[in-house]
Amino acid sequence: MNLSILNHFTSHLPADTVTENYVRKVFNSAYSFVNPTIPSNPSLIHVSENVAKMLGFTTDFVNSKDFIDYFSGKVVIPNAKPYAMAYAGHQFGNWAGQLGDGRAINLGEIIAQNQQYTLQLKGAGKTPYSRTADGLAVLRSSLREHLCSEAMHYLGIPTTRSLALFNTGDLVLRDMLYDGNPDYEQGAIVCRVAPSFIRFGNFELFASRNEKELLQQLVNYTVDTHFPEITTQGVERVIQFFHAVMKKTLHLIIQWQRVGFVHGVMNTDNMSIHGITIDYGPYGWLDHFNPTWTPNTTDRHERRYRYENQPNSAVWNLIQLANALYMLVGDAKAFQDSIDNELKLFQQNVNEMWNSKLGIQHFENGDDKLTDRLHSLLYTHEVDMTIFYRLLSDFKETDAIDLKVLDHFEKAFYNRDLVFEHKELWLQWFINYAERLQKQGLDFSTKKRKMNEVNPKYVLRNYMSYLATQDAEQQDYGLLNELFTMLTKPYDEQPEYDKWFTKIPHWALEKVGSSMLSCSS
Repeated sequence: MNLSILNHFTSHLPADTVTENYVRKVFNSAYSFVNPTIPSNPSLIHVSENVAKMLGFTTDFVNSKDFIDYFSGKVVIPNAKPYAMAYAGHQFGNWAGQLGDGRAINLGEIIAQNQQYTLQLKGAGKTPYSRTADGLAVLRSSLREHLCSEAMHYLGIPTTRSLALFNTGDLVLRDMLYDGNPDYEQGAIVCRVAPSFIRFGNFELFASRNEKELLQQLVNYTVDTHFPEITTQGVERVIQFFHAVMKKTLHLIIQWQRVGFVHGVMNTDNMSIHGITIDYGPYGWLDHFNPTWTPNTTDRHERRYRYENQPNSAVWNLIQLANALYMLVGDAKAFQDSIDNELKLFQQNVNEMWNSKLGIQHFENGDDKLTDRLHSLLYTHEVDMTIFYRLLSDFKETDAIDLKVLDHFEKAFYNRDLVFEHKELWLQWFINYAERLQKQGLDFSTKKRKMNEVNPKYVLRNYMSYLATQDAEQQDYGLLNELFTMLTKPYDEQPEYDKWFTKIPHWALEKVGSSMLSCSS
């Protein structure tokens, strides 16, 4: 199969004039040309057939040696000009300066089904932006990214996609706990797919260096290529671009909150202008509903990127993008008005989202208090978010409000005694909930169906990835295949996978890699 690579990004923006691959500061450039490090013995671990089909790849091609060679980085696709992007960013609220693709190498773009997709290899080796790192990735983190990218897609959450996961055949030295005890792990590469991998940090880099002309070039390229609906020019073009990115970003955050997803590293260099989830590092799903939880051990003290703070973090990041674009506008009020107006809509959308999880179709005054009270009970009494909301669809407003109601949710309780000790609080909440459902008057079967469309039964809890990695390191990919298949239909009952519809096991609660994770990858 002949692949037609466009080299679209690199043909429209200036390249680094230095062609040697060594770590350095790169100026007046949007990217640096660099080829992937050749893996010693690459092998295919898993492929997302849905992504391959989306890209127009035939089954024969996916099963071919060329597929492995091209997307593991062993062979450069004919006519492709691989490159690493230059960008900067704020990390945990602090300016970090130049960052860039330190281990991700873009192969170029292809057109499929009238859509442009960028193909990128993560873990493909050193680039000028690798700083002190080796540019490689390990199986542990790569398997997590591959699984989660696709799991998020099937949850209906905007995300980068993952075409395939490869073992490189090489060993990579990593200090997983950052405790001075590094060890060798199996190397891996993920082939990621997205409309582009342009981040907030791409714009921040040029603004921070007062490279106004290059900043304008990047805005023009991004709007022309990815936001064709914006037809204005000049200052208004920049404002409309910012507003479009803001709408997409805030929509994404609402979807994260809906399923209990915590990204873990919401730095501005990890924020996509497409409003898609990007860079799956130390992410996780809420088990026990704890709004203060973050899966990232690096953030365990400040908890900047905790679940409840993700909306605030997104807005803070959007303000940094506005600060970068201000150079082209010169009017802070235009950005502030855009933010203020969108945040009003955002809160309305948040309220509608939580109502949808309760099976309530239209928001009324007081509904937010019903949700807040439930979340307080889930938090203080240690109840699993995913399981509780899924089981809630079985509740009928005509049911007798007694202890049998609580018995139905026992599967979600991490501490049953604590819940039943405060049974009056729970029963009162169910009384209030039943009254609200009765007021709505929606028939039970419709309510249940609608609730099950927004409350997944299966999510990728960290201990699942941990178990799949343990097997994969022994070349046993059975569990990886099982989880992948299950997660393509997260809202379906799939009784054959009921063993995964359960709380996180006790052994995994404090185990690094199965509950909390470091940024080591």
